[in-house]
Amino acid sequence: MALIHFLSLGCDKNLSDSEYMMGLLAEAGHVLTHRPEEAELIIVNTCAFIGDAKQESIEAILDLARHKGAGACRGLIATGCLAQRYRDQILKEMPELDGVLGTSAYHHILQAAETLLKGQGPVSCFEDLSLLPQVRPRILSTGGHYAYLKIAEGCSKHCSYCAIPAARGPFRSYPEEYLLEQAQALAEQGARELILVAQETTLYGTDLYGKKTLSRLIRRLEEIPALKWIRLLYTYPEEVDRGLMEQLAAGGKLLPYLDMPVQHASDSILKAMGRRTSRKELEEIICRLRENVPELVLRTTLLTGFPGETEEDHRINLDFVKQNAFDRLGVFCYSREEGTAAYSMKGQVHPGTKKRRRKELMLAQQEIAFEKARRLKGRCLTVMVEGRLSEEGTYVARTGGDAPEVDGLLFFEDEKEWESGDFLEVRVIAARGYDLIGEAKHESAE
Repeated sequence: MALIHFLSLGCDKNLSDSEYMMGLLAEAGHVLTHRPEEAELIIVNTCAFIGDAKQESIEAILDLARHKGAGACRGLIATGCLAQRYRDQILKEMPELDGVLGTSAYHHILQAAETLLKGQGPVSCFEDLSLLPQVRPRILSTGGHYAYLKIAEGCSKHCSYCAIPAARGPFRSYPEEYLLEQAQALAEQGARELILVAQETTLYGTDLYGKKTLSRLIRRLEEIPALKWIRLLYTYPEEVDRGLMEQLAAGGKLLPYLDMPVQHASDSILKAMGRRTSRKELEEIICRLRENVPELVLRTTLLTGFPGETEEDHRINLDFVKQNAFDRLGVFCYSREEGTAAYSMKGQVHPGTKKRRRKELMLAQQEIAFEKARRLKGRCLTVMVEGRLSEEGTYVARTGGDAPEVDGLLFFEDEKEWESGDFLEVRVIAARGYDLIGEAKHESAE
């Protein structure tokens, strides 16, 4: 038995892998600690999607490496996308590391950990990126009342800016029965909200069953009694079909919430990105969604500063944001990534210009989001309690229109005792920026 410190960086899909790795370690008798200074082994699940994420991963490794000399630490392992993308040089360029595992090899974490704990190493383990690890023990790190279910791995669309196919391999779906088993286990651990994630959720099943079977999977997940909310992230606009729209509007456990990254609105930039939709097609899809799902909360992301992006392209993006009034919007600056088609494209945009354009887009969205929040005043909403902020009874919660970590929150005060994962009705009495203030109706929403 050893004390192990685990740090998970990057996206929710990475977090899912981290929770499986922690589950394997704990099942074998190892103890997880939040204190790196007392750990005998430290593991960092890294991200390398964009430059900032790579830098964060590198800095985290270097920071944690100091415990090898000053504490009990006998080994430091890097897993995830950074390890996978730079597999041929990472151990040479980062001698602080004692082990690396690729994105399709995380199920070997126990063997790697115990090898280093025995004083052997370094450890290097990579597997074919077409492999789909199926791991069952899992430790939830989200607080337990919500959980991410990764339904597929990798991506085969090869957008020109994206390094995901190189780090995660081709698109491949997890078998439906495996996912149902995992979802049931998560529900038994206390999960009330299940958030479906993948590099692209909308193509689920096409590689296994010869057709899209996301709607069937959702229907079967809805049959798990303990689950109250199901949320869908990472849908591609061209893959959103009528069947999914009908499900979103049905009023079942699938929330009328859709995360649908569009990345840009200029046709020339969309083409250079390797995206499969034009602005006109995007707006037609958005229009159909809103017609078919009146209560829809629509979230998207934009990428600004792509090579060749002009001020006119930026103006098109701004106009697109203002005209379509998204409920939620994230904007990222383009990151020049080795191994992608966009890396060698002409017309690389100055970093300062990218930041200025991002700020302008976010300011435009801020006006829209703040106004949408103000319009909710007086409405009664079902919320899920996230936790308690103080002994005086100030609670933080999320509405069905707010995904964890990326969207807003709702705050309310109440003398009644509520636990994380409880559902109740709250009347909105004010808006504070992206967040809401409410008052409890003292009614359970179970």
